[in-house]
Amino acid sequence: MDLQFSDLDPQKKIYFASDFHLGAPDRASSLDREKKIVRWLSEVSPSAAGIFLAGDLFDFWFEYKHVVPKGYLRFLGKLAEIKDRGIPIVIFTGNHDLWMADYLTRELDIPIIHQPQSFQIGPHSVHIGHGDGLGPGDKKFKFFKKIFTNGLAQWAFRWLHPDLGIWLANKWSDHSRDTCSDPPFKGDEEWLIQYCKEVEVTAHHDFYIFGHRHLAIEAPIGTRSTYFNLGEWINGSTYLEMTQDNATLKTFES
Repeated sequence: MDLQFSDLDPQKKIYFASDFHLGAPDRASSLDREKKIVRWLSEVSPSAAGIFLAGDLFDFWFEYKHVVPKGYLRFLGKLAEIKDRGIPIVIFTGNHDLWMADYLTRELDIPIIHQPQSFQIGPHSVHIGHGDGLGPGDKKFKFFKKIFTNGLAQWAFRWLHPDLGIWLANKWSDHSRDTCSDPPFKGDEEWLIQYCKEVEVTAHHDFYIFGHRHLAIEAPIGTRSTYFNLGEWINGSTYLEMTQDNATLKTFES
């Protein structure tokens, strides 16, 4: 259990968002979305005791030894500004940016977390992650994730010229988006809800917070816990606001 947010100032809040998918589906719409995300970060940061970004911030990300994908300067600059003001930021990797390594940690002092993790946030015990590959089912993705997270596969990809490697990765991402649609909410049949129930058996959490699903969801886990999915920012702009008293899904309209 990470305790860095356990002493939450009653006047402050913790914010959660995910699935920005910067870079998709084209430069113009991604730039509009990036500017909106920066406006949201500017609005929430004065009251923030911490900001969690729960994966798929980029539609593709890969860190070569001396190269990262170009673009996203407004977003990265805003993260740097917030961090330099002493506000903690925590980033989880998602299935689209699972090759995120230590670039943002070295440049911005932002930790990068690759697996779900538990935090004590004020009086709340919270389990957080992106959500890909958790729970039953999704066996095809789990198979490919084992390949993509294999050190040898990453080493081999790094030997491709960045122009070719990033082009191939973007084509794969476009194909995945075109062939996979987000199904409607399935209630207790949701894989992430089943995962949360499995975790709850062994360790109680007040809140379970994930992305990946591209639906803003609030659902009970038993009688003592709540599952939130953070939704997405391609067609929406939902986020979660947590205080000492509660957690609430909201939509950014500005």
